[in-house]
Amino acid sequence: MAFPTPVEPRRELYPEIEPFASGWMTTDGVHEIYYEESGNPQGRPVLVLHGGPGGAVNPGMRRYFDPAQYRIIMFDQRGCGQSRPHASLENNTTWTLIEDIERLRERCGVDKWVVFGGSWGSTLSMAYAITHPERVLALVLRGIFLLTRKELHWFYQDGASMIFPDAWERFVAPIPEAERGDLMGAYYKRLIGDDVADRERCAVAWSSWEGETVSVEGPNARPDKFAEPEFAVAFARIENWFFTNAGFFPEDGWIVKNVDRMRHIPCWIAQGRFDVVTPIASAWSLHRAWPEAKLDIVADAGHASSEPGIVDSLVRATDWAAGL
Repeated sequence: MAFPTPVEPRRELYPEIEPFASGWMTTDGVHEIYYEESGNPQGRPVLVLHGGPGGAVNPGMRRYFDPAQYRIIMFDQRGCGQSRPHASLENNTTWTLIEDIERLRERCGVDKWVVFGGSWGSTLSMAYAITHPERVLALVLRGIFLLTRKELHWFYQDGASMIFPDAWERFVAPIPEAERGDLMGAYYKRLIGDDVADRERCAVAWSSWEGETVSVEGPNARPDKFAEPEFAVAFARIENWFFTNAGFFPEDGWIVKNVDRMRHIPCWIAQGRFDVVTPIASAWSLHRAWPEAKLDIVADAGHASSEPGIVDSLVRATDWAAGL
């Protein structure tokens, strides 16, 4: 399996395209899942998994793929984006999301597909590949997140705060000092509480903390959506729910401990050297356990998928996966 050599100038996104199909998929419970398809209906299927958990798909995600080569399938995970009901935590776990992925694969008539995901999307991609390795042609991952206690402590308690002290002050502001020894727990009480105004205020603070730390350019580069209450409530509630429950994994470090189930799958990892949200240590430990995977360290990037070096790596990766 040969990986392409980087070339200059850097690759850019493919042109904007519109979906050729979209709709809502029922599940075995209250959730209805929004999904869409774009690109070439006869192309290589690729499943796009958004981040968070609690984020949503957006039109820009279609642009990482050659629309002549790929049938691009995206969906909003439970409680996210256009899926219904909004911000719902009911039966919302890693394993029910994997059930939704399989339900969508069957609905779309796909046998195997490339799976593409960044941040939490990388977590879910790997959990799916470990659970259903026979359905994955290749993995294209960005900003590796193994969802371990160490990573959560770094970002939500002690670590990233030393890199972004200005944004950290805004993150802790809604929480009384007496409760700041367990910030995830303090936020959890408020995000699932009955006080709507307090829930919204805390959701915006939680969401904005991540938005202000995604780029090497710092807080001023925060995408606008992270401060929008409708997006923030779903993002913060679902993200905190998953993290409080350790991703619903059976044990800490579950992904690396089960890496042998997916080691035969071709994999490309794009990782920003200065990623503060999902630090490079996680990608490094994964690569040490999975040396066959390509680890492309982008020297001038943080976490955001929109940074030029990350775009370049991901577009080269999807072109590579199209030719497998």
